[in-house]
Amino acid sequence: MKAGTAQKLVLNMISTGVMLRLGRVEGNLMTDLQPMCDKLVDRSQRLIMNLANVDEGTARHAFESSGGSVREAARLRDSVQ
Repeated sequence: MKAGTAQKLVLNMISTGVMLRLGRVEGNLMTDLQPMCDKLVDRSQRLIMNLANVDEGTARHAFESSGGSVREAARLRDSVQ
């Protein structure tokens, strides 16, 4: 059990480092995700609300107008406000 936990921690550190180097992180949030289900769509909209400091309706509009991309919606946050 301990070896499995250690392996998981190491793999999580590697994947986090890769995401940082690829620029898929905004602040301390991993924003480059593919929302394939309702749960991830909701998470994407909450990320946009947090990053752009906007309400839920504005975040939903930005998410839809960006083609479902949190990264693009975050880049559009100046025009969202």
